[in-house]
Amino acid sequence: MSTEVLYKSIDDIAVITINRPDKLNALNEAAIVGLQSALQRFEDGSDRVAILHAAGDRAWSVGADIKDLPNEMWQGVPNIGADISKPVIAAVHGWCIGGAYCIVQMCDIVVASETTKFKYPEAQLGFTGGLIASAVARIPHKIAMEFMMLGKDISAQRAYEVGMVNRIVPAGTELEAAMEDARILARSAPLVLSTLKAFSLQTINKSPAEAGAISRHRLLGVRNSEDGAEGGRSFAEKRPPKFTGR
Repeated sequence: MSTEVLYKSIDDIAVITINRPDKLNALNEAAIVGLQSALQRFEDGSDRVAILHAAGDRAWSVGADIKDLPNEMWQGVPNIGADISKPVIAAVHGWCIGGAYCIVQMCDIVVASETTKFKYPEAQLGFTGGLIASAVARIPHKIAMEFMMLGKDISAQRAYEVGMVNRIVPAGTELEAAMEDARILARSAPLVLSTLKAFSLQTINKSPAEAGAISRHRLLGVRNSEDGAEGGRSFAEKRPPKFTGR
């Protein structure tokens, strides 16, 4: 695990923390790969619910690090860069900008500090990765279009009113508030939670960018698998391959 992303297990709850407070938790390659690794560790392990948190007071994350851009931003997004069958809660505070919001919108529950401000400025900056378009399947269409196109700040209160977050809590208490929800989920029936989550994800329409990223994730999984390496070795050694499904 990288120092940019921390993983702590507490009573079957995984607390995953973006840890670049001096950079306002800007997402560089190490942070994105660290998030992907942490999410996969959560999925593969015994923890029953995860909380995505961030260090520092000023920002949950200001999005992609423009001085150190990640190769594949989608790799750090729950249910895209890692298939997650268990509940994920975002505990958000301060600025949450651009690609950071794409991570938050893919979480199942969002607890926001009263200091939270969401912003999506790509239309004003002249580029897009396209994942934000999935917002139209998760919040009202007109609100999603306003958020994506105008690049205006959205306060915690406004976000609550339009369904971007589940609740607002006093500054500095968002992690503990998320822990309250996580404790309920950790005691709940895992098969019920995973079934409801799977059905919900199948019900939500995916944007072309989201569907494309999911396909690329799966194809990279095949390319980088043990079977992929074995296929190359067996061809070079002129022998039948011994595939294991890993």
